[in-house]
Amino acid sequence: MSEGKKFDGEKPRFSLIPGGVLPPVINVLEFGAKKYSEGNWRQVENARTRYFDAAHRHLDAWWNGESADPESGEHHLAHAICCLMFLMALDEPAKKLVPICKHNWQEATAAGDARRTFVCSKCPSQKSVSFNEEFLQP
Repeated sequence: MSEGKKFDGEKPRFSLIPGGVLPPVINVLEFGAKKYSEGNWRQVENARTRYFDAAHRHLDAWWNGESADPESGEHHLAHAICCLMFLMALDEPAKKLVPICKHNWQEATAAGDARRTFVCSKCPSQKSVSFNEEFLQP
Protein backbone atom coordinates (compact mmCIF):
# COMPACT_ATOMS: atom_id res chain seq x y z
CA MET A 1 0.00 0.00 0.00
CA SER A 2 1.41 3.40 -0.94
CA GLU A 3 1.58 6.33 1.42
CA GLY A 4 -1.00 9.08 0.91
CA LYS A 5 0.02 12.56 -0.18
CA LYS A 6 -1.04 15.99 0.97
CA PHE A 7 0.51 19.05 -0.66
CA ASP A 8 0.31 21.54 2.19
CA GLY A 9 3.97 22.39 2.73
CA GLU A 10 3.52 26.13 2.12
CA LYS A 11 0.18 26.53 3.88
CA PRO A 12 -0.21 28.08 7.34
CA ARG A 13 0.33 25.61 10.18
CA PHE A 14 -2.44 26.41 12.62
CA SER A 15 -1.24 23.49 14.73
CA LEU A 16 1.56 25.79 15.94
CA ILE A 17 -0.95 27.82 17.97
CA PRO A 18 -0.61 26.72 21.60
CA GLY A 19 -3.56 24.64 22.78
CA GLY A 20 -6.15 26.33 24.95
CA VAL A 21 -5.40 29.94 23.99
CA LEU A 22 -8.08 30.43 21.36
CA PRO A 23 -11.23 29.67 23.42
CA PRO A 24 -10.68 32.64 25.80
CA VAL A 25 -10.04 34.92 22.81
CA ILE A 26 -13.24 33.71 21.16
CA ASN A 27 -15.08 34.24 24.46
CA VAL A 28 -13.89 37.86 24.50
CA LEU A 29 -15.02 38.33 20.89
CA GLU A 30 -18.44 36.89 21.76
CA PHE A 31 -18.65 39.08 24.87
CA GLY A 32 -17.94 42.15 22.72
CA ALA A 33 -20.43 41.08 20.05
CA LYS A 34 -23.16 40.76 22.71
CA LYS A 35 -22.22 43.99 24.49
CA TYR A 36 -21.85 46.19 21.38
CA SER A 37 -22.78 44.24 18.23
CA GLU A 38 -21.02 41.85 15.92
CA GLY A 39 -18.37 43.65 13.89
CA ASN A 40 -18.81 46.87 15.87
CA TRP A 41 -15.04 47.23 16.22
CA ARG A 42 -14.88 48.19 12.52
CA GLN A 43 -17.10 51.24 13.17
CA VAL A 44 -15.32 52.68 16.22
CA GLU A 45 -14.12 56.25 15.72
CA ASN A 46 -10.33 56.57 16.09
CA ALA A 47 -10.22 52.78 16.34
CA ARG A 48 -6.47 52.45 15.91
CA THR A 49 -5.70 54.72 18.85
CA ARG A 50 -8.48 53.37 21.02
CA TYR A 51 -7.63 49.68 20.50
CA PHE A 52 -3.93 50.46 20.98
CA ASP A 53 -4.80 52.09 24.31
CA ALA A 54 -7.14 49.24 25.28
CA ALA A 55 -4.51 46.61 24.49
CA HIS A 56 -2.04 48.43 26.72
CA ARG A 57 -4.57 48.76 29.55
CA HIS A 58 -5.17 45.00 29.47
CA LEU A 59 -1.44 44.27 29.27
CA ASP A 60 -0.78 46.64 32.15
CA ALA A 61 -3.51 45.06 34.29
CA TRP A 62 -2.08 41.60 33.60
CA TRP A 63 1.48 42.79 34.23
CA ASN A 64 0.39 44.16 37.59
CA GLY A 65 -1.07 40.84 38.69
CA GLU A 66 -4.71 41.00 37.63
CA SER A 67 -5.36 37.99 35.42
CA ALA A 68 -9.09 38.37 34.70
CA ASP A 69 -10.93 41.39 33.36
CA PRO A 70 -13.48 42.33 36.05
CA GLU A 71 -16.33 42.94 33.59
CA SER A 72 -16.04 39.88 31.34
CA GLY A 73 -14.21 37.51 33.67
CA GLU A 74 -11.93 36.59 30.77
CA HIS A 75 -8.14 36.76 30.83
CA HIS A 76 -6.68 40.22 30.24
CA LEU A 77 -4.30 38.74 27.68
CA ALA A 78 -7.28 37.41 25.69
CA HIS A 79 -8.64 40.96 25.63
CA ALA A 80 -5.25 42.31 24.56
CA ILE A 81 -5.05 39.70 21.80
CA CYS A 82 -8.47 40.79 20.51
CA CYS A 83 -7.36 44.43 20.49
CA LEU A 84 -4.19 43.49 18.64
CA MET A 85 -6.16 41.45 16.09
CA PHE A 86 -8.39 44.47 15.48
CA LEU A 87 -5.33 46.67 15.03
CA MET A 88 -3.80 44.19 12.63
CA ALA A 89 -7.03 44.00 10.62
CA LEU A 90 -7.29 47.80 10.54
CA ASP A 91 -3.63 48.27 9.65
CA GLU A 92 -3.64 46.70 6.20
CA PRO A 93 -7.12 45.49 5.31
CA ALA A 94 -6.15 43.66 2.13
CA LYS A 95 -3.55 41.63 4.01
CA LYS A 96 -6.03 40.52 6.67
CA LEU A 97 -7.39 38.10 4.12
CA VAL A 98 -4.83 35.44 4.90
CA PRO A 99 -4.25 33.53 1.69
CA ILE A 100 -4.08 29.78 1.79
CA CYS A 101 -0.66 29.93 0.17
CA LYS A 102 2.25 32.18 1.09
CA HIS A 103 2.79 33.60 -2.39
CA ASN A 104 2.15 37.15 -3.50
CA TRP A 105 -1.48 37.86 -4.15
CA GLN A 106 -2.22 40.45 -6.82
CA GLU A 107 -5.29 42.57 -7.29
CA ALA A 108 -7.45 41.46 -10.21
CA THR A 109 -10.56 43.58 -9.79
CA ALA A 110 -12.64 43.86 -12.93
CA ALA A 111 -13.52 47.37 -14.11
CA GLY A 112 -16.76 48.52 -12.54
CA ASP A 113 -16.78 45.68 -10.02
CA ALA A 114 -17.92 46.77 -6.55
CA ARG A 115 -15.81 44.02 -4.99
CA ARG A 116 -12.01 44.00 -4.91
CA THR A 117 -10.57 40.68 -6.03
CA PHE A 118 -7.14 39.21 -5.36
CA VAL A 119 -5.61 36.14 -7.02
CA CYS A 120 -2.39 34.18 -6.61
CA SER A 121 -0.41 33.96 -9.84
CA LYS A 122 1.55 30.92 -8.63
CA CYS A 123 -1.53 28.95 -7.62
CA PRO A 124 -4.02 29.31 -10.49
CA SER A 125 -6.16 26.55 -9.04
CA GLN A 126 -6.87 28.63 -5.93
CA LYS A 127 -10.05 30.61 -5.77
CA SER A 128 -9.72 34.35 -5.72
CA VAL A 129 -10.58 36.34 -2.61
CA SER A 130 -13.12 39.15 -2.94
CA PHE A 131 -14.63 41.64 -0.53
CA ASN A 132 -16.63 44.87 -0.57
CA GLU A 133 -14.85 48.23 -0.35
CA GLU A 134 -16.86 49.06 2.78
CA PHE A 135 -15.16 46.12 4.49
CA LEU A 136 -11.89 48.04 4.17
CA GLN A 137 -13.12 51.13 5.97
CA PRO A 138 -12.01 51.40 9.60
